[in-house]
Amino acid sequence: MLLGCIADDFTGATDLANNLVRAGMRTVQTIGVPDASLSIDADAVVVALKSRTIEPADAVAQSLAALAWLREAGCRQFYFKYCSTFDSTDRGNIGPVADALMDALGTDFTIACPAFPAAGRTIFRGHLFVGDLLLSDSGMRDHPLTPMTDANLVRVLQRQSAKKVGLLRYDTLATGVDATRAAIDALRADGVGIAIVDATSDADLMTMGEAFADLPLVTAGSGVAIGLPQNFRRAGLLPAVPVAPELPRVPGPALVLSGSCSQATLAQVSDWSATRPAYRVDPMRVARGEAVAAEAAAFARDAQARGETALVYASASPDEVRAVQQQLGRDEAGAMIERTLAEVARAMRESGTRRFVVAGGETSGAVVQALDVRALRIGPQIDPGVPWTETVENEPVALTLKSGNFGALDFFGKALALLDA
Repeated sequence: MLLGCIADDFTGATDLANNLVRAGMRTVQTIGVPDASLSIDADAVVVALKSRTIEPADAVAQSLAALAWLREAGCRQFYFKYCSTFDSTDRGNIGPVADALMDALGTDFTIACPAFPAAGRTIFRGHLFVGDLLLSDSGMRDHPLTPMTDANLVRVLQRQSAKKVGLLRYDTLATGVDATRAAIDALRADGVGIAIVDATSDADLMTMGEAFADLPLVTAGSGVAIGLPQNFRRAGLLPAVPVAPELPRVPGPALVLSGSCSQATLAQVSDWSATRPAYRVDPMRVARGEAVAAEAAAFARDAQARGETALVYASASPDEVRAVQQQLGRDEAGAMIERTLAEVARAMRESGTRRFVVAGGETSGAVVQALDVRALRIGPQIDPGVPWTETVENEPVALTLKSGNFGALDFFGKALALLDA
């Protein structure tokens, strides 16, 4: 095993694994820290945690447990993966986890770079852009759990980290690998422990990959991962020609589940609902104890009997989310939706559904836990950052775990069509 990765949510883990596979690394994604009974033959392992929005101390403990397993497996470099929109609060969890991993590895320096230009996430002079908008002007400002109202990542991370946070600028990267390494040495000499790194193109990510080859720990979104496999290939540890991932061959009916409230997913839900069956989960009915999950599963089974695929969703506008949170509480409202969609997934799997498209990080985490998934093989990409995956169980299930912000307008239909092609 060459690269050991720790992801703070399940869709982010799949996003990272997708980029590693596309760059030629045989990659397995585990759900939680693996136990001794799970046999893994891979160049890279991504340990998917559900730690993005839990208490910082719990996130640190889970991340350190994952690191211990990856070190025992013999990994040569480690990667802490978070969202390309740097989802966090002033309490964490990016800063506390990065600090703890650095201390455990005995390193005094790492980088932080959520950039993923192919998905419209770029960093310029330390400021994160979502498309043409500053992060603070994007839909992330209304995120129900981690509203992002500051686009200056140096400032955001410094509020979370005990390390000194600095900046590695775009104009340094533009001059090449040697200049980038020299800048790292200068930052270290100045006492910087974590440097935000600018990136506006895939060329920047490739420069980073080579420049960061000797860092014990890299912290980033999934984008930086495209530049790391080249280091192992140059060392003769990977095949010269990457092997294309295989498409999961899983027959049977399908289901689309969505709990994300991002603008991208709301548009995808609307596009699907205009012409295909869709069931909206009403959180207030759930709170009253009504059998919403059973009703949603029955709706989906009826659609399957007609030869159609249904969408079951709890996605809602920012105003609708705020209204529900005011009545039920932020944490309880989110947990209740996750439990409901997980119940639907479990019921549908028991009735024969073998293919699931899931939108939203928290929702994806709840679904894979409900389905008792231990590990995933990574298949081909549907849209940037989102592949099909296949469980390693004897009766495999095909899963797409989509970050809320990712995917084209017709993503749900495109994902299902790829399996049917």
